[in-house]
Amino acid sequence: MIQKTINWGIIGLGNIAHKFATDLLTIEGAKLYAVASRNQDKAEAFATKYDAVKSYDSYESLAKDKNINAVYIATPHALHKENTILCLEHGIAVLCEKPFAMNSDEVSEMISKAKEKNVLLMEALWTYFLPHYKFVLKTLEENKFGNLVKVESDFGFYRAFDNSSRLFNKPLGGGSLLDIGIYPIFAALSTLGKPEAIKAEATFFENGADSSCKMEFQYQNGATAHLKSTLLEDTPTEATFYCETGMIKINDGWFSPASVTLIPNKGKKETIDFGYKTIGYNYEAIHFNQLLRDGKTKSNIMTFEFSKDLISLLDEVRNEINLEY
Repeated sequence: MIQKTINWGIIGLGNIAHKFATDLLTIEGAKLYAVASRNQDKAEAFATKYDAVKSYDSYESLAKDKNINAVYIATPHALHKENTILCLEHGIAVLCEKPFAMNSDEVSEMISKAKEKNVLLMEALWTYFLPHYKFVLKTLEENKFGNLVKVESDFGFYRAFDNSSRLFNKPLGGGSLLDIGIYPIFAALSTLGKPEAIKAEATFFENGADSSCKMEFQYQNGATAHLKSTLLEDTPTEATFYCETGMIKINDGWFSPASVTLIPNKGKKETIDFGYKTIGYNYEAIHFNQLLRDGKTKSNIMTFEFSKDLISLLDEVRNEINLEY
């Protein structure tokens, strides 16, 4: 049986959209059909580069294209809810880049709209679908080194402050927490679950966007998570899972395709290379394509419940550090 080609659209044509489009080209049964930007020249250049059929100068025009089966939303965080609901209203399945939206209320509104329209919706947190991260979750689930007692995870890089850049633009959700702090929080949530208590402290740029954030999650069973995001310095960007009889360490760039080192308390450590040949966005897209073909309206991996828990933790941290958008 020949599978139907899924025609994709992309809304928002920044850096991450280029990465997604690059990996979409590697997927059998998927095609980049249309792209949209507020700038027609930018849309046309992007469409030419990735062999898209259509280029639009408005998101509304793309959403009205009946040939599109799925849309990847890669606009700034503050626009995610608006852009997602636009596509859902037109019956188009939506893969929306993380963070799903700015806060829990917006996420709930998006999920309610997807249920109302009976249309597939999923948060695009690509790490969940990467083979090395799935391996880590399976290793923890199998209790290879006993119970998990502590998680340490960081994500940091230096960027000179630029108020005109989306990364630092507070009204658009700029700052370290929503942009990259979501990844260390994801590492804790996907392995230890929701914490019983949260401590957090932050530093801020002159425009009020957070420049760094340190978090500690405390769990009822005594486990802890020590998490950090920063735009002030390059950090190791690793994730380490401390268990009773050993450690599991995801090496440099842990949230993206990376190697994993198993370190038993007694015995020889082992580093596993997963032989990645793509940027890594193809894995979430393949999962989404399959959901669409199977007539599903939500993911069994990146569930609505998980997305709600993730944004609620981001909300709690923001409350703790007095960060308001």
